[in-house]
Amino acid sequence: MATPVAAARQVILVEGDSDRAAVEALARRGGRNLAAEGTAVVAMGGATNVGHFVERLGPRGLGLRLAGMCDAAEERVFTRRLTRAGLDAGTSRSDLERIGFYVCHRDLEDELIGSLGPDAVVEVIAAEGELASFQILRQQPAQRTRTLDQQLHRFMGSQSGRKVRYAMLLVEALEHGRVPRPLEQVLAR
Repeated sequence: MATPVAAARQVILVEGDSDRAAVEALARRGGRNLAAEGTAVVAMGGATNVGHFVERLGPRGLGLRLAGMCDAAEERVFTRRLTRAGLDAGTSRSDLERIGFYVCHRDLEDELIGSLGPDAVVEVIAAEGELASFQILRQQPAQRTRTLDQQLHRFMGSQSGRKVRYAMLLVEALEHGRVPRPLEQVLAR
């Protein structure tokens, strides 16, 4: 478990609870103790809140070292709000990375599904006893024409708490060397 913000020296800002769960799971898996490192992982409740958190925690606020991760659709929001809040976010993805903020291809679930492969994700779902639920979802008219990757992505968000639980489980199932780059980089920062 990460340290509370009040005791942190550095903060990883993520959009939501599933992102926080994945970062913390990867740290645990690597034998890291984020609390001992003085690192807090903060789920901001959405990308549009990044400016508020950077103002409060960053150079104009508590002066903590910041890093973060966002979905591709939120990259522009992050860039604008980081810049407004006093960080030089530049104009490109490499500029964001230079200051410690990383962008998922689509979102973290998509990154995890891609890194594991859809068949391995189905195995994780089966091990959790939810294969029947997943098969029901696959038979819904709106899902029948979608790819397996798209169906898995939808399944993760189809029940309260499922995204958080599967974020941890999928991170734990990753082979070494197959960790999605944004997740690996934000934790390395």
